[in-house]
Formats: sequence, C-alpha cells, structure tokens
Amino acid sequence: MFNMDFSQRVVINSSGQQWQSSPAQGVLRKPLARENAESGHATSIVQYQAGSKFARHHHPLGEEIFVLDGVFSDETGHYGPGTYIRNPPGSAHSPFSDQGCVIFVKLQQMDSRDVASVRISTDATPWLSGIGGLEVMPLHEFEHEHVALVKWPAGEVFQPHRHFGGEEILVLSGEFRDEFGCYPTGTWIRSPHQSEHHPYVEQETIIWVKTGHLPLD
Repeated sequence: MFNMDFSQRVVINSSGQQWQSSPAQGVLRKPLARENAESGHATSIVQYQAGSKFARHHHPLGEEIFVLDGVFSDETGHYGPGTYIRNPPGSAHSPFSDQGCVIFVKLQQMDSRDVASVRISTDATPWLSGIGGLEVMPLHEFEHEHVALVKWPAGEVFQPHRHFGGEEILVLSGEFRDEFGCYPTGTWIRSPHQSEHHPYVEQETIIWVKTGHLPLD
C-alpha cells in the first residue's frame, strides 16, 4: 500500500519522480497512491510510448482520466490533451496510443451508482465565472463529489476554507500556493476531510480539482 491513509495530507511533485514499468510493454507510470500492486484503488501519472497498448481490462469501480499530453485512444475514440474521461463502474476497454501520450488516471474510486460515461474536450468548453476572479469549468458531480478545472488569474487570493469530504488537486499549469508551500506544474495534492487552507497564486494557474470524495473519518 502507498499513500492510502486518507487522514493524511499528501503532496507529490510528479515531475521529480522516476517512471516505473507496468505489466504492458511501453506503458510506464508514476504512482501517487496505490492499494495493491496491480489491483484496487490507484492514482497515477501514466505514459504510453508511441505504439504501445494495454490489454483489455475491466473497471469494477470505474476509471477517471485526464489527458495531459499526446493522444490517448480506445475503442470509443481518440482523445487529445485536455480531454476528461470517466469510464463508469463495470466498463471495459483496450487502451492504446499511436503517437504516445501522458495521462492522469484514477482507478477503482467511483460510487457503484455513478454510471455516467463522460467525454469532455476542455479545450472546446467555455469557462464560467467563479468567485472573485476565478474561472471554473465543471466536469462532473455525483452527490458530494465535484470535479472541475479552475483557472486562477495572476495575483488571485481565495478565502480560507475547509474541505468537506477532502480535496484533491493536480496543478496543470502555473504554480499553486497556500500557507503550506508552493506547488509547480505536475504537483498532486490530496487533503483530508475537514482540512483547511488559504490558497493563492502569483502567476496564472490552472488546476484540476476534486472535492467531497474522500472518507469522512
């Protein structure tokens, strides 16, 4: 098990991690949290080298993907940078990448009742006005779980706040900050239920953020 204590705050700058092999040739990964070696709850940055593929497999509790670079593909289509994908519980696919890609992946973490299949090209989706100068792009919600992209203009300061059901962030561009530190592009942050912080940025920054999905005890 790796980073499976959800009561603890975790910060990993994935840019500084080494790629590790996977069961599929040409598919590498940087683990962020993992329940078992090849099964169960897992959050990772995954690289498909050009021409690589992964054997057909099932997702008993779903799979969530954000394409960071290149083109990720499966039987349902080809997905470029900025694509948000949810494969619901019980789904299966045979992923591959002809030109290579890097993706952020969360496995086996969905509610069994959350059966939505989602494909969103964030590059073609308008931003909505948020609190203060923030812009928000909602991606998915189910009960307490909310997933979105948030764009922070340079110099934006947000109010201190708590995270009911926790918060998870992947910094997509720029540099995210709070009173605990500075988090450059590629940093993954997981904060537990009822944690609190006072976030801000100095430069324009875009984050992928999920709230309300972590254990409440």
